[in-house]
Amino acid sequence: MSELTLPILDLSRLDDGPEAAARFRDDLRAATHDVGFFYLTGTGVSPALEQRLHEAARAFFALPEAEKLAIENITSPHFRGYTRVGGERTQGAVDWREQIDIGPERAAVDDPDAPDFARLIGPNLWPAAQPELQEVVSEWHDHLSGVARKLLRAWALSLGAPEGYFDDHFGEPSTLIKIVRYPGTDAPEPQQGVGAHKDSGVLTLLWVEPGKGGLQVERGGEWVDAPSVPGAFVVNIGELLEYATQGYLTATNHRVISPRLPDDRISVPFFFNPALDQRLPLLDLPAELAAEARGVTQDPSNPIHALYGENALKSRLRAHPDVAERWHGDLVKARAATS
Repeated sequence: MSELTLPILDLSRLDDGPEAAARFRDDLRAATHDVGFFYLTGTGVSPALEQRLHEAARAFFALPEAEKLAIENITSPHFRGYTRVGGERTQGAVDWREQIDIGPERAAVDDPDAPDFARLIGPNLWPAAQPELQEVVSEWHDHLSGVARKLLRAWALSLGAPEGYFDDHFGEPSTLIKIVRYPGTDAPEPQQGVGAHKDSGVLTLLWVEPGKGGLQVERGGEWVDAPSVPGAFVVNIGELLEYATQGYLTATNHRVISPRLPDDRISVPFFFNPALDQRLPLLDLPAELAAEARGVTQDPSNPIHALYGENALKSRLRAHPDVAERWHGDLVKARAATS
């Protein structure tokens, strides 16, 4: 594996017999122990579905501003809907992108005794002028959920656990799809499309518009470009998988640099995580793997919670301070008092 590239893994090898499947699992474990990122091919996502998603994304961002703002996330206590350019933060700095956030379609929780993270549960906001968006997103969600489950079963076996280990501890998965557009810039210095961060959950499958770059992964203290690869997803693990393996697998900092005018860039990350009320227990690693576990990254400003709902809520409150202030001022105040 070259120092300046990410490994490429073919998921279809899991269906090519025991030897090919075992080699895939070894490669999967090595990639996420060493880097935390890789390209994934062989997912069965058709070029036609990719094209439909791409066209739907372009159509959404081409809507009149008023129609996008009609579903702005400031109107959603659940952090759903449209975020205008500059409306999100990473490490306190403004991200230069616009997006729509789509989660599981649920009724809002009105129980006053529900845990704080239950505020993330609720309905999505869909653009009235584009009914086809919900249809293609639903199809995308269902297919990638299958890919994510297949990967997690392979990880479990590669780490010495039963194949259904993650299935048993996930409950009904918490998913999030972001459809993102990074506008171009003519600034002389590289600009923050999204700032350096680690994902707060378990697994991310990222689709990037063909031919576009901008994603960078931190390796050895340097930023390495991870451009789109035809027919491949960029896959990375989040903090919870690092936690569950006590640092044997590693969550890696990554960022996006804004494209140069007149270019822009579409990307669609899919986050696959446990139910909000689930704790991901520590894996009992085989001795030879446990010896290589580096421990969980300790960052007092970014504690990793075993309960996924706490991790998710922490992330959303920080990323969208305007939504947090409007709907969840009590949570912001309570967290400020204990920090």
